[in-house]
Amino acid sequence: MTGPSRLQAAPASATRWREALLALSAPLLIGLALVHGMAGDWVQSLPALAIGVGLLVYSWKARRRRRGELLRALRLKRNP
Repeated sequence: MTGPSRLQAAPASATRWREALLALSAPLLIGLALVHGMAGDWVQSLPALAIGVGLLVYSWKARRRRRGELLRALRLKRNP
């Protein structure tokens, strides 16, 4: 094969789509659980609700940890 394949040609756009899908996955799972729960099957909607809430909590904790690390790095850089 002569030339780059399609996967190697546009990795940035594929990464953006993947990140956007992952960002929407938690709210969509929670929404799915709520809609399914309104139909009367609360027990069957609990796994989707738990996973959605778990993803949101994990994302919140990871963001907080990254911001803390960045703040520490900035403080160390200012005060050598």
